[in-house]
Amino acid sequence: MKTVVAAALGECVHVAGVLNFLRLAEAAGWRTVFLGPATPIAQVLEAATREQADLVGVSYRLTPETGERLLGEFAEAADELHARGVRFAFGGTPPVAERAQSLGFFERVFGGEEPAEEVLAYLRGQAPAAASEAGYPQTMVERIAWKAPLPIIRHHFGLPSVADTAEGIARIAEARVLDVVSLGTDQDAQENFYHPERQDPGRTGAGGVPVRTPEDYRALYEASRCGNYPLLRTYVGTDDLMRLAEMYVATIRIAWCATPLYWFNRMDGRGPLELEESIRTHQALMAWHGARGIPVEANEPHHWGLRDAPDVISVVAAYLSAYNARACGVRDYVAQLMFNSPPGLSDAMDLAKALAMLEIAQPLAGPEFRIWRQTRTGLLSYPVEPAAARAHLAASVYLQMALRPHILHVVGHTEAHHAATADDVIEACRMARRAVENGLRGLPDMAADPAVQARKGELLREAQVTLAAIGALAGPGVADPLTDPATLARAVTAGLLDAPHLRNNPYARGALRSRIDSRGACVAVDGQGRTLSEERRIRELRN
Repeated sequence: MKTVVAAALGECVHVAGVLNFLRLAEAAGWRTVFLGPATPIAQVLEAATREQADLVGVSYRLTPETGERLLGEFAEAADELHARGVRFAFGGTPPVAERAQSLGFFERVFGGEEPAEEVLAYLRGQAPAAASEAGYPQTMVERIAWKAPLPIIRHHFGLPSVADTAEGIARIAEARVLDVVSLGTDQDAQENFYHPERQDPGRTGAGGVPVRTPEDYRALYEASRCGNYPLLRTYVGTDDLMRLAEMYVATIRIAWCATPLYWFNRMDGRGPLELEESIRTHQALMAWHGARGIPVEANEPHHWGLRDAPDVISVVAAYLSAYNARACGVRDYVAQLMFNSPPGLSDAMDLAKALAMLEIAQPLAGPEFRIWRQTRTGLLSYPVEPAAARAHLAASVYLQMALRPHILHVVGHTEAHHAATADDVIEACRMARRAVENGLRGLPDMAADPAVQARKGELLREAQVTLAAIGALAGPGVADPLTDPATLARAVTAGLLDAPHLRNNPYARGALRSRIDSRGACVAVDGQGRTLSEERRIRELRN
């Protein structure tokens, strides 16, 4: 194990940066020795010799002129160690860092503005990320490993013109705050890309970027080839899904596919497919990506939560999503966990639901089916007032860190007011990154809260009741009811999977009622507002 010795030099007592550097060093596998604040030069060098240090890190955060003189003295005194192969790094304020760089002594100088992943890469012995694609991993799994223990960060982005979106992507990439740009495209791009006769010029750019040709996608991808070279992904679409999938791979090297089971069809009014046909098509889409080693995310459970379905329905949907992905040959599965959905959930019950969603799917995991945790803030949970929205973003991300996500899907704080601009994305990601870093320094174990654990256990027990009821809907000769499109569709038409927002729906009953109870959990209730267990709710459906 390599050893790093670090201290604040001279009269400087500011050690927060030194300690953060050492925390990252420990994450990278180093043995760390902290000498404290205001450490004399001789003491640093004695410790470096005694500890047989491979790397010495020093910091100074006072005036640049004083710092330059002190660092010059340090470099002269450390020359013998330097000649023996000991490496030296400096960290301080940008003005002092500029003076340190000019000395030509330090192997690496940090001015405090570098992203944590860049510091980690240095400590792991990786070459500094060059201004080229080769400096940054270009697959989801590799990027997660490269950036750990930090999650990779994703954000939606799409403006009403291709040119403006391309310019924004370039600015976001240059800011190096985002790992995955999720292209938000307009409805005609999702539903009518291959059907120009069905496109409506009056809604061009409504809800996202109006991509109309493969060249548009290539232009957006090319715009991302700068800064930290973020990955790209986009919506799977609602019609011609296989043709779109092939085009996404060819044009933007799509980082992963995000597909539902039950949505983006006639049930939610976003596509032309019938419910059972849609389920079958989405399963085929999972299999297509799985066969090519492309990760798959099932953006299914949160759609129920967004429609005020009880928490147990989201947990059931989480299991069905993972179960179907594995059955379709997916090897790398992204479990999406949208917090704040419905918006009235308490933090404790929100965390309990997310834990239940992970735990119910965990038995499916193995060498051939890896589950990657992705968390995000609730789409409908943001207040309009800007300061409150910023606070909500930071608080939500901090709570999500209890799950140690591999992927953090940042939902911009402007969501309740307007679609995010490039500046909004950059600001939101910087706020989220700070919450992440605070969380990684040592969170209290919020998952251990007895109320959280009790609710998680309750949800797991209730979900098994619903899953068994879905399985019982299968017709004769169905080998696996939970992957059978007809059975899965019947779960909706029979009312087992339902939500209050689905009233007057062509497939769902929309008869289920829900409310937020005194704990802050979303539960099913009867006509008098009394909580319904899944056993009783399903029994009443059959009567």
